[in-house]
Formats: sequence, C-alpha cells, structure tokens
Amino acid sequence: MMKQRKVANPLALAVLAELMVEPMHPYEIGRRLKGHGADYAIKYTPGSLYMVVKQLTRAGFITTQETVRDTARPERTVYALTEQGTQELVDWLSDLVAEPVTEYPQFGVALSLMSVLPPHEAIRLLSQRLERVTTQGEQIRQSRKNADDDGVLWVFLIDDDYRLALVEAERRFVTELIESFKQPAYTRAWQETLGS
Repeated sequence: MMKQRKVANPLALAVLAELMVEPMHPYEIGRRLKGHGADYAIKYTPGSLYMVVKQLTRAGFITTQETVRDTARPERTVYALTEQGTQELVDWLSDLVAEPVTEYPQFGVALSLMSVLPPHEAIRLLSQRLERVTTQGEQIRQSRKNADDDGVLWVFLIDDDYRLALVEAERRFVTELIESFKQPAYTRAWQETLGS
C-alpha cells in the first residue's frame, strides 16, 4: 500500500527528479520537463510549477541554493535537492513502480455511461475517437523513431513505449467495440432501453 505523501502532486516527483541531476531555477526545470516530453504525462503550468517548488521547500525536500541577481532579468532563485528530498524521490518512485493504483481515466467514465447515447451515435463518436487514437499512435511511433535516430538511450524512452502500448490497446478495444455495436443482437437490448 502506498504511503501518504507530504506533497503528492506528480509534478513534485518530476521536480525532485530534475533537481537530482543538478540545482536549477524553476524556469529551467519547466524547460527541461518540456524538453523531455514530461508534459505528455504530467499536466502543469508555470504557476503550478512554482507552487510545487514552494510546497517542496516547505516540506524540506528542496532548499534554496542561491539567489542570482542579473541587471537584465528579475532575481532568480536556484533550488537544490536535500538529502530528505532524495529519499522521498526514491521512496515515492519505488511505490509508483511497484504498486498498481486505481486510476479514473475519463474514457472509462464515458464508456460506463455510453448507454445513454443511441447506438448509431456511439458508433459515430467511437469512429471519430478511433481516428484520433490512430493518429496519436503514429505520432508516438514517429517521435520514438526520431529519438532512436538521435541516439537517445532506450531507458529514457520507456514512457513513450508505455504510452504507445496504451494507445494500441485502446485502438484495438475501440475497433472491436465498434464492430460489436454493428451487430443487431448486440444493440437490440440497448435500443429497447432507450425506447427506440
């Protein structure tokens, strides 16, 4: 069972990981997260990044290393990972890797409530989703190929492989679901429920 965290936002975990590499300013952390493609897995804004930095500082996981004053720019605070922060990063990441958790994806919610739609509308919408999911898969494959061509080590691409596996599983599921909905026996009870 995963333990309660002082700061439980996934963005906090990413900030800790970036600061494990070297001390840096929050703007640089954000730039690197975007450069690594972490914005696919972690939703954040510059404001939320600064908020998480404050939370991590209060929790004792990071500390101010220095404040740089440049006449051309505003004051910049550089943060560093503390020993307690390193331990939190390792413990938290270990929990996430080892322990499955129930997540609540929006598509799962939509599927659980889809019976309120007429079958023909569900087929139309699922077909639209299938096109978009197929495009996502192509984009991930291309991104992965580009990274391979650039010599990026496989260990830094595991999240892309995982995203591709999920997209491919969804593509297969949606394709089969559309075919099921086209079978009259499958949709008869559904139509009767809707009174059509």
